Amino acid sequence: MPEPGAITGDPGAVVVARPPIVYLVSILAGFALHAVWPLRVVPHAIEPLGGLLALLAVPLFVLSVRQFRSARTPIRTRKPVTTILTTGPYRFSRNPIYLSFTLLQLGLGIWANSAWVVGTLIPTLVLMSYGVIGREERYMARKFGDDYLRYRASVRRWI
Repeated sequence: MPEPGAITGDPGAVVVARPPIVYLVSILAGFALHAVWPLRVVPHAIEPLGGLLALLAVPLFVLSVRQFRSARTPIRTRKPVTTILTTGPYRFSRNPIYLSFTLLQLGLGIWANSAWVVGTLIPTLVLMSYGVIGREERYMARKFGDDYLRYRASVRRWI
């Protein structure tokens, strides 16, 4: 008999696209559009705030990855997870890695004062919400049942 939480032939969460690739393509598309047709998004004095947001993304990402490693569970969505992360940044956000990618893109967009880099974040967040996070959450609910549902009810998706 399989142990609790085991899914026979567990493929991990099957998502539309790998999250780092989604954000990378979004950022590159934003900068490409900005090169062709620059549109400012903030007053010049606000630009340094973008650098701070981008810098804030780095420790959030590092701490989040560290939690995966200390729990000895895979980060890649297509590999079966072994536990629900509830400590470190996962106490405040169910998706701190995606939050760090979002902060990075928003920060880069503000720092470069590019409406395109900021604007391409909108379809990225839609894709992430429905094509990635929604699928991951369904997988986690199937795998961990009530334990995951309690965690999901107590911790916000983003912040």
